[in-house]
Amino acid sequence: MVNSMLQVKNLVKYFPIKKGVFRKTVGWIKAVDDISFEIYEGETLGLVGESGCGKTTTALTILRLEEPTKGQIIFNGRDITRINKRDMRKERKNMQIIFQDPYSSLDPRMKIKDIIAEGMSTHSMLKNAQERYKRVGELLERVGIPDKYMDRFPHEFSGGQRQRIGIARALALEPKIIMCDEAVSALDVSIRSQIINLLKDLQKEYNLTYLFVAHDLSVIKYISDRVIVMYLGKIVEIADKKEFFNNTLHPYAQALISAVPVPNPDYKKKRIILQGDVPSPANPPKGCRFHPRCSKVMKICSEIEPKLNEIKEKHFVACHLYTH
Repeated sequence: MVNSMLQVKNLVKYFPIKKGVFRKTVGWIKAVDDISFEIYEGETLGLVGESGCGKTTTALTILRLEEPTKGQIIFNGRDITRINKRDMRKERKNMQIIFQDPYSSLDPRMKIKDIIAEGMSTHSMLKNAQERYKRVGELLERVGIPDKYMDRFPHEFSGGQRQRIGIARALALEPKIIMCDEAVSALDVSIRSQIINLLKDLQKEYNLTYLFVAHDLSVIKYISDRVIVMYLGKIVEIADKKEFFNNTLHPYAQALISAVPVPNPDYKKKRIILQGDVPSPANPPKGCRFHPRCSKVMKICSEIEPKLNEIKEKHFVACHLYTH
């Protein structure tokens, strides 16, 4: 039996739209709109979808870097949406994040030894600075950077090296779960594979759990155990990786998979071209949010929002095609 490490229940995150001199709230951007899922211990859960679908907001809200509007986030059997900031600060030791941009996520005025040691100092890990810097050296060596470089500043490293420093910083607090927010999308393709393999190795070594946010399905196929597809703040499909890539059910997920490049130039793959643009999250369509762009749309799709139903074992889809 696989243990559930984190459960997200009916999570909602709305951002206010303010206008006028008095900054009056005139509407809401529905970034994440009533989603539920769980992350199992030791797995990599891939969270995919095009830009603006709510992937990053979901990860930031789970960490409470963005405060949830509604819903529950149960971590280690405790609803962390109901604890105060002081207790949340202690809990953050177990929950870390690797940011998308390795250039802006590191303080340019700090040496990398201090960037990595900062969290250990905040949480009173190890006895003194000497022991913390020794641990920093070990972490740097583990992620592929010689410890003799620990007195350098971030601008003295390449993008791939900076992301390795970001990974070392996340590992310093010995977390149970790490949010990887587009952790390789800003890197060159050659460096990308090295970082992904490093993350896989570290997962085995430290028994880590990942929520891996990405828009590149080829990366998700390589690193994930299960896949969640989001569209306009909603989850449209959840499945094990093998089942997802072999038997995609939701029309939006099918379109995403059809856009993944195939290395064989002789293989002619049928592309599904979506019509129109993604609607505004401030004014999402009634019913199924994907229906204005769906080639398989039915009358009910514009009237009733589909629920996320288990169509096959551990394969969930929110689509009227499979309920009518």
